[in-house]
Amino acid sequence: QVQLVESGGGLVQSGGSLRLSCAASGFIFSRYNMKWYRQAPGKERELVAAITAGLGSPSYTDPVKGRFTITRDNAKNIVFLQMDSLKPEDTAVYYCNSGRAPDTWGQGTQVTVTS
Repeated sequence: QVQLVESGGGLVQSGGSLRLSCAASGFIFSRYNMKWYRQAPGKERELVAAITAGLGSPSYTDPVKGRFTITRDNAKNIVFLQMDSLKPEDTAVYYCNSGRAPDTWGQGTQVTVTS
């Protein structure tokens, strides 16, 4: 079955950087789009970034454009989210998600940005 394991979160000051990783298993990773979502306390889960299968074309929600970069390593079945110029409003639990099983989620990784 599809499994997703996120890692790389932590506590960082405003303006800092973090690199999140999501290790995927249970499906042919290279064939599916992958996405990163986040959920802040008291808010709905929101889509942050996506990357297509094949060409690996990225897309981003407006608040993170120019600061976050999504990439994938199809040989290792990992999707990354490089987060730069972090802001307190980026504080959330971050989750990855696969096009193979959109209802399957990992445990998430907590990102906390202090001002």
